[in-house]
Amino acid sequence: MSTTTLAAPATHELIVKHSRFLAGAAPIGDADAAAAFIAEASVADATHNCWAWRIGSAYRSSDDGEPAGTAGRPILAAIDGQGLDGVVVVVTRWYGGIKLGAGGLVRAYGGAAAECLRTAARREVVEMAEVDVECPFADIAAVHAALPAFDAEKLDEEFSAEGVRFRLRLPAALLDALAARLRDATRDRARMGDNG
Repeated sequence: MSTTTLAAPATHELIVKHSRFLAGAAPIGDADAAAAFIAEASVADATHNCWAWRIGSAYRSSDDGEPAGTAGRPILAAIDGQGLDGVVVVVTRWYGGIKLGAGGLVRAYGGAAAECLRTAARREVVEMAEVDVECPFADIAAVHAALPAFDAEKLDEEFSAEGVRFRLRLPAALLDALAARLRDATRDRARMGDNG
């Protein structure tokens, strides 16, 4: 299964009733990266720095002093609404002197985050797998020839008296197809072990 994340950091600015909202978003791989981006994107003299992130089933959000549920949750909803994963968004607000009310805050925070994400460049995240392939010396060339078609990267090779063992990394969705190709190309002499 593949998911979509951001290809690069992105920003978007929104002015609502004299309040300035600046959304910043970035791709992340873990909670530490999210915390680092939040710290970097937060502006000390701003009124609020609200944020949310999602990585798989893990997520966090903060209203940073805004009324509960009016900032962090709408930012998270913007991430989820666009089907993104591995993403953090910080929306910084400078208060403009006019109260927006709970509904106005939800629309402003969620809208700034959603527009930032909508205009950001995206990339597909492909689930990778590692697998061992063992074959006799006579089939090494056939195994090497098959690898590029499956985006397989050779991580390691180990020679023994019987032949060679390759450690490969490739998109998980292509494992069965590679196994079939190796079976055909080596007359079933190449064996794929468990991924791990």
